[in-house]
Amino acid sequence: MKTGKSGKFRGSLLSRYLLIMVIALLFIPVVFPAALIGYQLVNLNIVDPLFPSEPEQENPYAGLRLERKWHQEAKQLKDKTPAQIDARLKKLSQEYDKAAVFWVDGQGNLREPGGSKLDLPKRWSASDAMAYMKKYRESYGKFTVVAFIGDAESLGKGFMVIEVPKEVQSTRSDSVSDRTFYFVYVLILLMFLAFVAVSWMFFVNMRRRLLSLQHAMTVQGQNGLPEPIQVKREDEIGQLENAFNGMVAKLGRSLKREREEEELRKRLIANLSHDLRTPLTVIRGHVHTLQKEPLSDRGQELLKLTEAKLGDLGGLIDNLLSYNLLTSGRYTLQPVQADVLRIVRESAAAWYPLWEKEGFEVDVSLQEEPLWWLVDIQWFRRILDNLFQNVLRHAHSGLYIGIATEAAGGRTAIVISDRGQGMQSSSGGKGAGIGLAIVGFLTREMGLSMMIESDSQGTRVLLYPAGSEKPGLMIK
Repeated sequence: MKTGKSGKFRGSLLSRYLLIMVIALLFIPVVFPAALIGYQLVNLNIVDPLFPSEPEQENPYAGLRLERKWHQEAKQLKDKTPAQIDARLKKLSQEYDKAAVFWVDGQGNLREPGGSKLDLPKRWSASDAMAYMKKYRESYGKFTVVAFIGDAESLGKGFMVIEVPKEVQSTRSDSVSDRTFYFVYVLILLMFLAFVAVSWMFFVNMRRRLLSLQHAMTVQGQNGLPEPIQVKREDEIGQLENAFNGMVAKLGRSLKREREEEELRKRLIANLSHDLRTPLTVIRGHVHTLQKEPLSDRGQELLKLTEAKLGDLGGLIDNLLSYNLLTSGRYTLQPVQADVLRIVRESAAAWYPLWEKEGFEVDVSLQEEPLWWLVDIQWFRRILDNLFQNVLRHAHSGLYIGIATEAAGGRTAIVISDRGQGMQSSSGGKGAGIGLAIVGFLTREMGLSMMIESDSQGTRVLLYPAGSEKPGLMIK
């Protein structure tokens, strides 16, 4: 089924985040009215059926009811004598036993028919009445009702007072209402905590998926590539996971194709080297036979040049075979602790006759103390042979080779130098660089670093154990 852009939007992180924001914006204007409506529903459906407000069950000390009754009693005492008023108020004090009842007659005398025992003046003046009125208005612990006898000040018969503690005015339904209010407050708090929890879970889930994707990027599988991850949701992170899986698949296909091409190249080099070696041996035999024949000086010179080129071609084939052997893993290096200066002296002694024949100035300045490195002796000799051969081929114009030891970065380095025209210039014997590639591969595998410094005044090759830097070949 085709969902389109609307379907993608509904399942995206953006839509979920917008939903959370909308809930946050509507929290106050929607949740509070909803809570009030819920409060009314609770009162109508739960509180009122359980605690009906029937007249006989009403609290006699309730404010409005008590005030109406008190004024009604005062109006009925309009034509009563003081003794009758005392009798009626005494009866009312017994009816309202939790309240204090007293009255002040027209002459300002305090009368307490119920024995209220209040701290009041026995003789009242206008100022005493005003002070009492101010006191009960400012009192927050009592509910006071004052009514004139006859419910009219003009009669001059005084006034009657009832004081009720406010705690006796509360009813059972009021306490239930208070609990209902607490319930509403708790409900609002729970809804707020639920909103916070949903927001927190949204971001925690997003963070967990991103960390999982990061972990998948750093962990390599058996083929050296990250493993594909399972896509659980088709949102923005799911699209990123799909893109990651697609990248891993493309890298896997590229790696497979590269390995196939590498294997084909190695097989081609091995076959080509084998096929070239047979005719090369035949040509060398014919050249050697021709040298025994009577030829002119020009013919002998051409034969020597041909023999030299055949030697170069044989060396190139040997280098190709060696490089193919090393990179294919068919030869395993066997490093041992060896005195490399002894190996350098032996290799230099083997090359000395050839240097002397070509007219080279040989300057050997090696330290007397042994220099122990962890190397494969056979392949370390191969490194030296390639370096010496490069000097003979490419730096012949300088007719100089120097072999020395010097300090380099706190380590002792073997330095091979010449006075040729540098690596930037072209020489007649310049090849494809296979020998230098073999040297770089061997130094890297043996944990050695080789730095080549070259300019128009000559070339210096420094060979030393790798420290914090990456082992291998470096050219400056």
